[in-house]
Amino acid sequence: MINRLNRFLRVLGVAALAATALGAVACSSGTDPTPAPSATQPISGTTPRSGAPAAHSLRGTIEIDGSSTVFPITEAVAEEFRREQRNVQVNVGVSGTGGGFKRFAAGETAISDASRPIKQSEADEAKKNGIEFVELEIAIDGLSVIVNPQNDWVDCLTKAELKKIWEPTSTIKNWKEVRAGFPDRPLNLYGPGTDSGTFDYFTEVINGAVQASRADYTASEDDNTLVQGISGDRNALGYFGYAYFEENAGKLKLVSIDSGKGCVTPTTDTIANGTYSPLSRPLYIYVSKAALAKAEVKAFVEFYMRNGADLSSEVGYIPLSDAKYQQGIDAVK
Repeated sequence: MINRLNRFLRVLGVAALAATALGAVACSSGTDPTPAPSATQPISGTTPRSGAPAAHSLRGTIEIDGSSTVFPITEAVAEEFRREQRNVQVNVGVSGTGGGFKRFAAGETAISDASRPIKQSEADEAKKNGIEFVELEIAIDGLSVIVNPQNDWVDCLTKAELKKIWEPTSTIKNWKEVRAGFPDRPLNLYGPGTDSGTFDYFTEVINGAVQASRADYTASEDDNTLVQGISGDRNALGYFGYAYFEENAGKLKLVSIDSGKGCVTPTTDTIANGTYSPLSRPLYIYVSKAALAKAEVKAFVEFYMRNGADLSSEVGYIPLSDAKYQQGIDAVK
């Protein structure tokens, strides 16, 4: 899997070659080199869009905020888009799905990353402020249950055991209380904060109600913080998006989930085909219709839909069908 570092190095390599070539021209002609206009280069596996804006022809700033789960995809899209439109600044924040919707409904952002559908109360707030929007699915994620690699006593947990651990009335503080045979060791919990769409989704499918959860755990809207906590704590148990496990697989351990049909481990295949249940879910971006009237925003969203499959895979998520991305392109038109 090509990660963000590889993309960055690829860009540096292209820039270095270009600089060398220009330098050679300058030396042979005795004049200062004039940079040639950069051609729009499609991402591997894609073709340029007919009628696309000329390279570097657009200007402006695009403000994006929201889900830490969706962040790696949007960040990857922003990096590649800036290669073609270097005069467009794309700022991608990570305040959690709920935090992102608050800013979006207030008109502070053009695009909101979300790991769950918008709530009616959030949509009502946006409507009150005159914000109309388009909802676009961009990938599929398998919300993953994680332990420390030194944990040698658990490979699979049942949905009922997860509920037993995480429900609001839970008082479990030791692994031996989860299942007979587990060791007498403290159970240290890590999970998303209450502004996270991952928190909303997990609590709904495991505990039966959105935001129904015990509160005595280490919480953060930043999944990297959770990765650091679990990777440094042998007694840890936590959950976050599959891409963050993929990126840190060497210092984390996946736990399979048994929802009644046997233990299933999240993989690209089990997430895509729905056998990893009930923790597979779609991911979204929400785009302000007013922002879409700006050429740079429309171009960015179309770029997102045309390259979403490649870039979702690149950062560890499951792409949608080509038809689904085409629906997104049609929607923004």
